[in-house]
Order: sequence, then structure tokens, then C-alpha cells
Amino acid sequence: MLQPQLTTPLAFFIFNRPDISIRVFEIIRKVKPQKLLIIADGPRFPEEQEKCNQARSIVEKVDWDCEILTNFSDVNLGCKLRVSSGLDWVFLEVEEAIILEDDCLPTQSFFFFCQTLLEYYRHDSRVMHISGNNFQVHNHATNYSYFFSKYGGIWGWASWRRAWQYYDRDIKNWTEAKQNNLIDYIYDDWAEKLYWTSIFDRVVNGIPNTWDYQWLYARWMQKELSIAPAVNLVSNIGFNSNATHTNHDNQLANMQTEDIWEIVHPPSMARDNLADAYVFDYCYGGKRIKRYGKWLAIIIQRLSFIKGILIHNVFNLY
Repeated sequence: MLQPQLTTPLAFFIFNRPDISIRVFEIIRKVKPQKLLIIADGPRFPEEQEKCNQARSIVEKVDWDCEILTNFSDVNLGCKLRVSSGLDWVFLEVEEAIILEDDCLPTQSFFFFCQTLLEYYRHDSRVMHISGNNFQVHNHATNYSYFFSKYGGIWGWASWRRAWQYYDRDIKNWTEAKQNNLIDYIYDDWAEKLYWTSIFDRVVNGIPNTWDYQWLYARWMQKELSIAPAVNLVSNIGFNSNATHTNHDNQLANMQTEDIWEIVHPPSMARDNLADAYVFDYCYGGKRIKRYGKWLAIIIQRLSFIKGILIHNVFNLY
């Protein structure tokens, strides 16, 4: 089939892994985006400078008609600040974008899946996030090209400025939201509430050094829907010792991908509760939490000042 033109801006986050960055770039080269925004963090120590420079040299490999914008940091900002500030910059420059990190290897159809749905839901505030990830591992079947979720992975995704405006890297209103149960509607059981309350408590305290839990929180606070594809469109190839967070192998590493070239829209915008339950049980450790029983939840809640540490150590959730 004739490949459509990629007119949607593409944001590409790189750091110190030129070997995998170039693999992702070779896919980008095949789809030839008209606008490419490249964001890079600075080295953590002097010996890392050369690797960072090699990754940044990707700019010189753009050999098609393309507007290139760069946002390169001279100092190391870390995952939380570099990605969030990079996305702030992206959505100041453009109204909507497809976002890839250096270890997210997409199919070519991923870009056009995102482009089509960015246009389709451009003015629909019920949707804030379009993911290229399907973590169902053959658990979920649908007759349509995508389904709606409360989750939605960030290993290749897309969104709009209108949605990103709600992002707060420090989730400053979390204490109020927790006290007033403002996102309790999203939890399907006690285990989910235990897990996510602990996560957001830790984020407020600056642990872990990441940006993505805050994006999920922003979407839940807005009572939004995320889109997940019927098949997996992006594979994370970065699970190794050089990764910032994904430095151990698991079932989500190097997942197989398929293509979606023709979009068949679902007839309604209802969230797929079964698919979401599977994601929580098998991607966030829900099965392990439930296996230990509600008694442990009570103990952990009473020891709230060390709740995040206990959950991390007992369940090894990430």
C-alpha cells in the first residue's frame, strides 16, 4: 500500500545510547516526518560526554526535507526534569506531537496510527493520550483497531497541547486529591488504590526520579480516556544495564509488534475494564498484591510513613 505522508510533528528523546538511538532513527527515516524535534539530556559525568555527542549526531543523518528543532541540555537534568521540560518545550512549539524515546522501536504504521487518531480526537477533551503499546499478551481481542483504557503506555505515544497543559511534575494537589478521594473513581479494587496511593505519595516526596506517573495522574484527574492499539505497535529494546529505569529484563521487553494500517473505530467510548484489570495484575504487580491479602494493606496503611518503601521491597513492582 502507498504510505501516507507524516505531517504530524515527531519528538525524539535521546541521551547516551547511540547504538539503540540509531535503530529507532532508521525507522524514523523511513517515514520522513516533516518536523522533527530532538531533545537530549546532558552527561552525568565527563566520561559520558562522548556517548551523548554520538547520540546527538543523529541530527546530521536527516537526509530528507525536514524542519529540525533541537533542545539539548549542557548539564544532566535527570529523567524527571529532562523529559517533562522537554515535553513542555515540545508543546510550546506545536499543538500536537508523536513522542518517542531512544529505546522505543516502532513499526512504521505506529506513526500513522497516531496521526489519524490525533486528528480524529483533536477536539474531544475526553481523550488525552494515544499509546502505541498493547501489553495484553494475547489476553485481549477486539474487532476494532483500538480500545479505551485508563492506562496507556508511554513507550511510543502521542498527545495534544490541550492535554499536556494539565501536567504537573510535582503533583502539588495530590494531598488534597487523596483527602477528598478525587480519583477513587478510577480504582477497581482495594489493591489498585493501595498501589497507586503509594506511588503518588512517593512522587510527591521526589521518589522515583521519573516523569510518567505524573502524566497518568493528570489524566485521571481530568477523568480522561487513553487509547491503546489492538496490537502492539512499539517494542522497548532498552532493557539492559545501561538503561535509566528499565535495567532488568521482564515480559514487556522486546515484545513482538504488528501493524495497523487501516483504522476501524469502536462504536462507543467505554473503557475496557477487563483489559485494564489485566494491565494492573500483570504489569503493575496486582496479582502479587492480592495474593498477600488485604491484611497486609491494613498494616501498610497504618505504617503510612514507610508505605512506599514497603510496597517497593515486598512486591518489587518496578
